[in-house]
Amino acid sequence: MSQNIIELNASEVTPEGGAFCPNPKADMQLWNTHPRVYLDVAHSGEAKCPYCGTVYRLKDPSSFHAAH
Repeated sequence: MSQNIIELNASEVTPEGGAFCPNPKADMQLWNTHPRVYLDVAHSGEAKCPYCGTVYRLKDPSSFHAAH
């Protein structure tokens, strides 16, 4: 199974630096979804969903801190 990596712009995360999974960019089918979870991507630049293993990564972590 290949790992999904979703790259996010600073504008696509919450002001606190979070993202949610499932995310529309993850392109999951309804039958394959899981409970919505909050992932802190701003702290380290990426976070992995504990349910599906999708990795959410900031394209440019410094842009988040500049924008917020």
